[in-house]
Parts: sequence; structure tokens; C-alpha cells
Amino acid sequence: MSELVKAAGGLVVRGGLVAVVHRPKYDDWSFPKGKLDPGEGFEEAALREVEEETGLRCRVREELPSVSYRDAKQRPKIVRYWRMEPIEGEFTPNDEVDEMRWLAPDEAARLLSYQRDRELARSIA
Repeated sequence: MSELVKAAGGLVVRGGLVAVVHRPKYDDWSFPKGKLDPGEGFEEAALREVEEETGLRCRVREELPSVSYRDAKQRPKIVRYWRMEPIEGEFTPNDEVDEMRWLAPDEAARLLSYQRDRELARSIA
């Protein structure tokens, strides 16, 4: 049995809008997230990944529902998410993310590529 892939991310909320990112490698829209580094906790990874992908340093608020699925290599994967509030920074396109949009949760739900993300967007509305 393959080992569980652990990842974490954030729903960055500002003025009632949530940040969604476009990843050119997958040509998809999702919330900023990524795998934990060795020895890293979920919350720490969520803050790091959000900052790497969006350029925003954030403050963690409440934890949101986790999402479980099989990744592209068919390994079991869990992603823990937190609602986050941006403190400082600004988005600059990078290798992982070439576009970021601030959308109302219902607009985000229409744009997001995966059903699991659409459900998460609706949970913060």
C-alpha cells in the first residue's frame, strides 16, 4: 500500500473575496497548497505554500474541512486547509502559479477545476 501524501493549503480571504490560483503545469484553478516538507507540520506547511504560491504572508484563522483523494500517481492524499487573512505581500507570477484572482466564493466555485475545491469554496460563503 502506498504511503499517505500529506499536503496543506489556505483559503486566503480579503474583503469577502477568496484567492484562487492558476497552475500552468496542470492548467487548473485551485487554492494554494502543497506537500509538507520533512519535519514540517500541517499549519506551517500551509503558511509556507500560500506565501510561495501567492506572495502573501498570512495569519491563520480557523481550520476548514480536510480533503482526501487519490493523486495523479494514485496515492492516497490528504490536504488540510485553513482560512487565512493576508498580512502583507503581493502576487508576482512564478514557475508554479502564473495567475491569481480574488473572487466571491460563488464565482470561485464556478472557476475552480475540482469538485472538492468547489465544495470548500462554498463552505466559506
